[in-house]
Amino acid sequence: MAFKEILYNIEGPVAIITLNRPERMNALTMVTHQELEQAITDADQDDKVRVIVITGAGKGFCSGDDVQNIFLDPEDNLRREKQARLQIVQRKRHSMGGAHRLVEINKPSIAAVNGAAVGYGCDMSLMCHLRIASEKARFGEVFLRVGLIPDAAMILLPRLVGTAKAYEMILTTDIIDAKEAERIGLVNKVVPDEQLMNATMELANKIAAKPPISVRLAIEGVRRGVNLPLPEYMEWHAQAFMVCAETEDHIEGSKAFIEKRQPVFKGK
Repeated sequence: MAFKEILYNIEGPVAIITLNRPERMNALTMVTHQELEQAITDADQDDKVRVIVITGAGKGFCSGDDVQNIFLDPEDNLRREKQARLQIVQRKRHSMGGAHRLVEINKPSIAAVNGAAVGYGCDMSLMCHLRIASEKARFGEVFLRVGLIPDAAMILLPRLVGTAKAYEMILTTDIIDAKEAERIGLVNKVVPDEQLMNATMELANKIAAKPPISVRLAIEGVRRGVNLPLPEYMEWHAQAFMVCAETEDHIEGSKAFIEKRQPVFKGK
């Protein structure tokens, strides 16, 4: 698929999705949402891709939805209303936008936050499993400023920073800098701006070198562990553990450990 508002590149085992509307600080249109969802799906279904990286072109990560395009365009509003009604009729859940696939898949994802990540941009970074931030990064849940509520933040943010800090960010709509984001646990690491992509790719390739089946099950296990009662989780874990134990990667990892060498995992 040819994309208009994002860039999609594959570097080794890493798919890099770049929001490409720098003149609008990568604000998302309906087109961007659709392309973002398609790119994430493509990366998830590509067995050669082991890690997904999302970043922004220019000086910003993502300034949220393009208000004019998403909320004030009558034609788009009509289409959104029809889609919402169709979802209700079909009993489908409400989508959290183009990046919502990130919270459904078990392929690891990293947000390389190079600048402002506000509104849906902040939510999108939260949907990734890990976040590396440039010193120039900024984060803000600003939905209340336009009479809305956050998408993913209300369920994901409290798990990262705690309930009190999540309330503070959402209710005040204050924007915090990268150091504060790291202090409260919102991001994993802050690096100088010029080192952002190198640090992100180093982390991505480190994860990509791990056995893919175990990585996916580990991600699902963390997700289930947060949501499931302990007995249900233990039942799932027993099955998932046996799946890992029966893989060729498990044998390779065990042999490499004994032979004191780096394992070569093939996802089998």
